[in-house]
Amino acid sequence: MKKTPLALATIVSLSLVTGYPSSSSAEKEQLNTYSDQKELAISLVGRYKSGAALDEGGAEIVDYDKKHQRAFVVNGANQSLDILDLSSSTGNNEIPLYKKVFLKDIDLGSFVPGDLTSVAVHPTSEYVAVAIPAEEKSDKGMVALFQANGDFIKAYEVGSLPDMVTFSPNGKQLVVANEGEPKDDYSVDPEGSVSIIDVSNGPLNANVNTVGFSSLDEKMIDEDVRVFSPDATPAQDFEPEYIQVTPDNQRAYISLQENNAIAELDLETQTFTSVNSLGFKDHSIVGNGLDASNKSDEVDIKQMPVLGMYQPDGIVLYSVEGKNYIITPNEGDSRDYTGYSEETRVADLEADTGHAIQLDADHYEGFTQEKLDKMVKDGLWNEEQLGRLKVTTANGLNEHGEFEALYSYGGRSFSVYETENFEQLYDSGDEFEQITTQALPKNFNSSNDDNAFKDRSDDKGPEPETAEVGEINGKLYAFIGLERQGGIMVYDIDNPEEPQFVTYFTSRDFSSEDGSVKGDSAPEGLKFVAADDSATGKAMLLAAHEVSGTVAAYEVENLSGEKKLGGTVREETTSVSSKAGENNVPEWIEYVYEKLGIK
Repeated sequence: MKKTPLALATIVSLSLVTGYPSSSSAEKEQLNTYSDQKELAISLVGRYKSGAALDEGGAEIVDYDKKHQRAFVVNGANQSLDILDLSSSTGNNEIPLYKKVFLKDIDLGSFVPGDLTSVAVHPTSEYVAVAIPAEEKSDKGMVALFQANGDFIKAYEVGSLPDMVTFSPNGKQLVVANEGEPKDDYSVDPEGSVSIIDVSNGPLNANVNTVGFSSLDEKMIDEDVRVFSPDATPAQDFEPEYIQVTPDNQRAYISLQENNAIAELDLETQTFTSVNSLGFKDHSIVGNGLDASNKSDEVDIKQMPVLGMYQPDGIVLYSVEGKNYIITPNEGDSRDYTGYSEETRVADLEADTGHAIQLDADHYEGFTQEKLDKMVKDGLWNEEQLGRLKVTTANGLNEHGEFEALYSYGGRSFSVYETENFEQLYDSGDEFEQITTQALPKNFNSSNDDNAFKDRSDDKGPEPETAEVGEINGKLYAFIGLERQGGIMVYDIDNPEEPQFVTYFTSRDFSSEDGSVKGDSAPEGLKFVAADDSATGKAMLLAAHEVSGTVAAYEVENLSGEKKLGGTVREETTSVSSKAGENNVPEWIEYVYEKLGIK
């Protein structure tokens, strides 16, 4: 199976992101959008504030009940399911709370819940499912079912650490990703699994079958899928995170984040059929650069001898002309436990492992061996260059015990894969960092709980976390949430091989003088609401923000009036290349003009 991209994204030009930010009056905090496009109008129309303290998980995953126009939100801070009323709003644009359902008030027998991680609304019946890990995460978890009004129905036992739930499109099956993480000391490492709950006879009469990977023929596992925990079998090492089911209800695709892979599950036979590697991103190629240091004073997005592991958490499946495609927000994640850690920095790699670094140009399309050797001689391992970047100790060793390639976490991008042969058709390259450095130059690669400039450059950059697909006025759009930087990227995905950047918008507020985080920070879960299902009659995007503990409701309207042909390239403009006649130019544009020498 081919794992290298067929088409690299075009490098984003300045004209794509230098439109003046527009603001919504729905809240005191602004909604800013960055682009020249006139295709989408985006406004912040409401916000729910859970009241949770910063970074306590007050709003993590959200789903929508179109019949009652309610949103169901996982609130980890309160261990509650928060039900929001979107059929109306208060005068100050706050989204009203319909009901809060606390886990402590639910009769789960002897089971002791540790958290709640996901929620899914049944496509036709009036109930929802909630994933509940045990207090001891390596123990078996539960999935609880609730009526649309929040009344408890029944709970079913599933695998260890249920992390995501989703219904099949026909509503007959509830599919659960059981991550199966080890204990911190690795004394217990349960197998990852998927629970398939047959709900065709109603929520009170469901049957559960939990499927693991132990019976999967290892020939069906791609060669470069990562299996690396100490003494772990593939069945133990695979950790299902997120699930998408095909429109025909026949197959499910499951992200295995740490393994840099996606598994395929046959829902009829209830067996795994393959584990597909996502490959590695060559950051030495033009258009695949990255800013790798939090110690340098300037943004420095450039080619580097690094191979990025895509490692998506949330994924989304969509179809064009009968073919299925998977979008992966390439977040990245490491295993970092007391009992075993793969994580270190480039500057510490030799000391931590006892293995020398001898980079081999055969791994990098963008550099010759002569160029690599010169880069090392010129201080490549210094903290202002590559020394601070976090990499894995589990990949890159050659037969001589030397690290001949460096592997980092995440792709700082999103990718599109076709599911028939599991081939990567597209990757957005370094567009996210190129866009955010122009849109938010003073807060580039900031963290979700800190506004500091370049705080996350040595980690995973903007850290794309979640994705959603929506159709507006006959066009398909992908919405990709940036967990660290904040905000949401929007791409036209009518042509899966050539997605086109549309806009970037954010309702995070960086203006505080004391550096405190305000507005909406760390989008963890997205839910698109079609215009026909929205109370306003216009399409909406709901975004649950984990760090700020808020849910933002954005109204999204297509202004083009007609559908463009898939793959049509937008005409780039330079409408703001001169400041003549303009007053009160925003600081971020002043910064760009200064860097480009524009008077």
